[in-house]
Amino acid sequence: MRGMDGARNDNVKSRIAHRIHAKLEKHFPEKRLFLRSDTETRFIRLKPETQLVAWAGGAAVVAWTIVATAILLMDSIGSGNFRAQAQRDQLIYEQRLNALSDERDARAEEAIAAQQRFSSALSQISMMQTELLRTEERRRELETALDAVQGTLRDTMQEREVARSELAEITENGGAAAVASSQEGDGTVDLLATALAETAAERDMIASDAEYAINHAAELELELRLMEDKNDEIFRQLEEAMLVSVEPLDQMFRSAGLNPDSLLSAVRRGYSGQGGPLAPLQFSTSGGTIDPDAARANSILDRMDRINMYRIAAERAPFDIPVKSNFRYTSGFGPRWGRMHAGTDFAAPVGTPIYATADGVVTHASWSSGYGRLIKIQHDFGIETRYAHLNRIRVNVGERVSRGERIGDMGNSGRSTGPHLHYEVRVGGNAVNPMTYIRAGQNVF
Repeated sequence: MRGMDGARNDNVKSRIAHRIHAKLEKHFPEKRLFLRSDTETRFIRLKPETQLVAWAGGAAVVAWTIVATAILLMDSIGSGNFRAQAQRDQLIYEQRLNALSDERDARAEEAIAAQQRFSSALSQISMMQTELLRTEERRRELETALDAVQGTLRDTMQEREVARSELAEITENGGAAAVASSQEGDGTVDLLATALAETAAERDMIASDAEYAINHAAELELELRLMEDKNDEIFRQLEEAMLVSVEPLDQMFRSAGLNPDSLLSAVRRGYSGQGGPLAPLQFSTSGGTIDPDAARANSILDRMDRINMYRIAAERAPFDIPVKSNFRYTSGFGPRWGRMHAGTDFAAPVGTPIYATADGVVTHASWSSGYGRLIKIQHDFGIETRYAHLNRIRVNVGERVSRGERIGDMGNSGRSTGPHLHYEVRVGGNAVNPMTYIRAGQNVF
């Protein structure tokens, strides 16, 4: 009984296999592959099942190739979009920085012009005050002279009365010498009266000039107050512009793990010359106290000097990116496959330009074991950058390069699995994450 059941099951399986074979044979008919040699001819039978397996394997390979290619294209498009967006952000920030710089220069020119007008007004007020004091002193002298003339006039009038009395007596007696004396006294009185009138007129003129000087001084004081208000507004705008310009630069250095004060001190030691347009302003004051406008102006100049020092330091620290064409980040900083990967990898075609990320001196430009063709650049502040796996080196040892200068071409030399740049940043000989510097620079430049 069991034997009959087994035979029935075998027959069912055989029929099913025959039907499947028949359907497969419609789409994949049996083929024979003949192999002929000098002595014999052989053939290989390609059953429908074998052809189905081969077709499925080929379809799987093609599907995998399409999916992988699509992923790579999407990754490349995304990387290009990210790079384009970063370039647009950099252009917008540069335009904003240029606009702030132009506004800062305009405000500085307005501040200098206002200070010149302020100094001119002070000089005019000082001259008016001096003239007013001189006029007042002259008026007092004239009043004293007038009092003296009036005293003399009174004495003369008294003498004239006495002379007239004497004249009357002499006239009665008929004396000719007395008449001559009376006429001389009248002439003296007329002369004194004329001098008195001229002195009074001069005194009135001096009083009128003094009143005009006082009124004009009040107008100058009002103009001076308006000028001080305008100067305060100009200084405030300049101070805000300086604050907006300094804070991002300060944050850039701190984000990179660098001490801004130490960096600026090092830059100043390298640029220790005297003079120049950023010398402190000196405004003369009559009382000898510190002029608040001069203090604010010098504070703005200090911040401008700090921005200038930041610019120099930024050129000497590697805040730029070594690859400016389209690329892909293929490996970051950190452990990889059980070993420390001391840099960041940028993948792009062979021959892609490689640029120096900061000013410095080339200390190595040749083959170096697993690095392949390697360039080392020594920068200030104890920083070194390395550019490995190059296809071509365009600089020599001892050559000084600038930030953004082309130093080589991307390649696949040394221990490398494909065309890419291995980029390292080392501080004091220790490797640090290059993206820390690159991201800090992208937030500012």
